[in-house]
Amino acid sequence: MDNAPIGIFDSGLGGLTVARAVIDKLPDEEILYLGDTANTPYGPKPIAHVREHTLAGLDELASRGVKAIVIACNSATAAALSDARERYWIDAGIPVIEVITPAARAAVNATRNRVVGVIATEATVHSQAYQNALAAVPDLELHSVACPRFVEFVEAGVTTGPELEQVARDYLNPLKDAGVDTLILGCTHYPLLTGVIGRVLGESVTLVTSSEATANVTYNLLTDRDMLHAPWDEGQGPAHQFLTTDSGSTFPRLARRFLGPEVQRVEEIQLQGIGA
Repeated sequence: MDNAPIGIFDSGLGGLTVARAVIDKLPDEEILYLGDTANTPYGPKPIAHVREHTLAGLDELASRGVKAIVIACNSATAAALSDARERYWIDAGIPVIEVITPAARAAVNATRNRVVGVIATEATVHSQAYQNALAAVPDLELHSVACPRFVEFVEAGVTTGPELEQVARDYLNPLKDAGVDTLILGCTHYPLLTGVIGRVLGESVTLVTSSEATANVTYNLLTDRDMLHAPWDEGQGPAHQFLTTDSGSTFPRLARRFLGPEVQRVEEIQLQGIGA
């Protein structure tokens, strides 16, 4: 047993979709969530800057004694996964879980015509992380589209409306024309927009999110390593913690809207090491 919390890192709100899935899959576990809201969105930033912000955030989680780290951000995964696994898993013994490989595997299992789409941030698309994850799959046709404005809508709490729908049509119509039957939502913000995405693409297209698959990976890893939290006594339960890096952020209000009553208190922190 290991009663330390699971650390979950994201550039902002999007990782709450992963946190929700982890909480549902592992209800005894405590979550320590860090959203780098002062620097969101990561997608338009140079890879080197995303890597720097990501490692600063993961350093913060590691310093607070987490037993595992989930990088719940595709851009952060693409920029810093190899560094994170060396720094925390190899050097410090803290397992590092990411969101790209689980989503890629789920898409391969879901597609019927072998034509798969990926929507992601500019950083994730340019990194070709999904192309690399799917490179060994035979006869698979992959189409990638960067959808930077989707993160802006989610971070503003906008998940419906005519402006969002028009932006979605502009992004997604080329994927419809390509005949994709499966779409990877390659940013953890995007599951919060499944209503409009599904409306534009139609019911015949399967939407694949990394949240559930990543929660399964987390469950299996903790189980295999005997790292699950001990059962709580009657009347007790996990006390999840939420950290943000921007005092003016709408994170507390939107986090409660998107995640639920598990968000009790949000602490503002300042990350160390940026620019070092």
